[in-house]
Amino acid sequence: MDTTDAATTQHHPVVVQHRANRAANLQLRIADGITTFAGSMVFVYVHAVLFTVWMLLIEHNPWPKLTLIVSLEAIFLSTFVMIGQNRQSSFQQAKADHDFREQELELKTNTELTREIHTLTMELHRRLVDGPDPGRPAESPRRGPAAQD
Repeated sequence: MDTTDAATTQHHPVVVQHRANRAANLQLRIADGITTFAGSMVFVYVHAVLFTVWMLLIEHNPWPKLTLIVSLEAIFLSTFVMIGQNRQSSFQQAKADHDFREQELELKTNTELTREIHTLTMELHRRLVDGPDPGRPAESPRRGPAAQD
């Protein structure tokens, strides 16, 4: 079982920005609360109990009002579903944009490193295989302190 504290968990920068933007807007916080509640089993249980009590104890012919109430509720809930889909879409686009920028930077860095490695490899090849530069004086092999005369 993972015992990592939620406060110490690092999140993707886009997730952090997205949460900050949503927390700063009252309407978005309300929409988040409604969609969170409407997507829970508590929502299902509350509706099952309320509709059962209403149909059995309150009205003896509940179908016209029940149809009206359920239809209105479906209209509003579908609107909140669309709000959630729009939110998810904008979040995914922001994350994709961020990931693209990071990957492009990584590609540029890797290309520069590959070019540097190629340059070093060519220089090593030139020194080891082709021999020393004729215009340069030959370097004497280094000797340790015990090998000096």
